[in-house]
Amino acid sequence: MSMMRELSFFLRLQVKQSKDGIFLSQSKYCKKIIKKFEMESCKEASTPMPSSCYMDADVAGKEVDQTKYRGLIGSLLYLTASRPDIMFVVCLCARFQANPKEFSNI
Repeated sequence: MSMMRELSFFLRLQVKQSKDGIFLSQSKYCKKIIKKFEMESCKEASTPMPSSCYMDADVAGKEVDQTKYRGLIGSLLYLTASRPDIMFVVCLCARFQANPKEFSNI
């Protein structure tokens, strides 16, 4: 047991222990997702998203890779473990996994 040291990572959660308490974050995991899905140049959006936003299927939109989209949704769902403020938006995007389209800002 002498090899044990302070916990710093657990299940992709960063653990910071101090005299004020134990703090969890996933900033390293967030940066990995952004790089993996090539989103470094994307614009930020405020959270939480208004729940009055209405989204429907865009039949005329440009097709996107379903596998990549589903991978992104899965990664974001894991991220909601420490970020409950993004739960609504992630679940809203997950509704369109069957036939995802590229977002067009009209």
